Amino acid sequence: MAKSMTSGKPAKLILLFALPLIVGNVFQQFYSMADTIIVGRTIGVNALAAVGCTGSISFFVLGFVMGFTSGLAIITAQRFGAQDEEGIKTSFATSLLLGAAVSVLLTVAAIFLARPFLEILQTPPEIIDDAAAYITIIFWGIPASLLFNLASNMMRALGDSRTPLFFLIFTCCVNIALDFAFILVFHMGVAGAGVATILSQLLSGVLCMIYIMKKVPLLWVRKEHFRAGKQEIVRHLNIAFPMAFQMSIIAIGALILQFALNGLGAVSVAAYTAAQKIDSIATMPINSLGAAMSTYSAQNYGANKVERIRKGVFQCILMSVSFSIIMGLVNIFAGSKLAAIFVGSGETEVLSLARTYLSINGTFYFILALLFIYRFTLQGLGKGLVPTIAGVMELVMRTASALLLVKTFGFAGACMANPLAWLGALVPLAVAYYMIMHKMLGKSERKLKVPGVKLRRIQGAR
Repeated sequence: MAKSMTSGKPAKLILLFALPLIVGNVFQQFYSMADTIIVGRTIGVNALAAVGCTGSISFFVLGFVMGFTSGLAIITAQRFGAQDEEGIKTSFATSLLLGAAVSVLLTVAAIFLARPFLEILQTPPEIIDDAAAYITIIFWGIPASLLFNLASNMMRALGDSRTPLFFLIFTCCVNIALDFAFILVFHMGVAGAGVATILSQLLSGVLCMIYIMKKVPLLWVRKEHFRAGKQEIVRHLNIAFPMAFQMSIIAIGALILQFALNGLGAVSVAAYTAAQKIDSIATMPINSLGAAMSTYSAQNYGANKVERIRKGVFQCILMSVSFSIIMGLVNIFAGSKLAAIFVGSGETEVLSLARTYLSINGTFYFILALLFIYRFTLQGLGKGLVPTIAGVMELVMRTASALLLVKTFGFAGACMANPLAWLGALVPLAVAYYMIMHKMLGKSERKLKVPGVKLRRIQGAR
């Protein structure tokens, strides 16, 4: 059900919106965690490394998908805040058309370039065949991933973060069951893990769209809503493409780091893979609080409530930094035990390296917490350029780590890449946020003009 975030206590609204995102993101990690645990414990360390070394390539492509669909939903959220019902429907229809076009082009390009990417990254020869099989299958599922991300982001734009969670939990359970079936029963190896993932994502997307068609009247579109003019398409692409490219720019840094990491051998790749899974779970609370700020700021921008945006950011910072300290301490003191879930307690070298990664990254989670809040808030305001610049800074810092620190300090140098990238991105984001807010607050007596919005009260929003 649609829910407005333009009235009520900001901290409570942000937290209640973020809680389903936290649970959902944890379960979404189970998609890849199920692959990793089952592959690592049943096939072996090399198979684990094969799945893990595709992570940066997958993020490069699927990160583009996530950024693109999130950008499309920003326009929808702004129009919901402005109570423009017809504008919401037109935005959704336009997003469906753009999403279909992007998914086709991206799928063809990604499948064609999958193995060449692995070769450029100098993937170890003992794992490259399994890695290529896995990532090619994942790329066949790009349309399914885009469908689910678009549908769930549209529901979140209307303030509903719970419904996508229910579908995600159900399909996660399906993914785990299919993992066991394809790997242990049908002996499909790492390819089976990929097939299980894309089938589960497809199910998620289809269920979300069925729910929208039956239960979300604000997203019921007619033929005329698909007749988007050039101005409407450009308006959506002006926000969606910068957010998509920002994610891909960040991923390029991860690709360069993966290149350096591959040079350290399969054991280092396996340790980095296991530690990243734990790291992803640990950062879910702060990631989700940041993501909540995208919808919160977009809706309040559409409603011309600038001071309310500033208040929400401050309260979110207090919550997010607190979470970051707690999760950082957990990783520092229990990292090696958590990593044993993926590779078993007998892999002492892998566990030692994983503990190094988790200790270094966990110490700097508070920087990541601030980064998420500023980035998502600016995106919600439609300011896509600054987050893209911040993405370039992440690329520069990760590249420097890969070229300089890994060569000097080995695996520990690779572990420093994330904290340095976070710091490099935080600086322009923080400066831009306070400058933009100062300018907007100075104009708060005048109504902000939201492009393409016609005011009309939405019935049923609460």
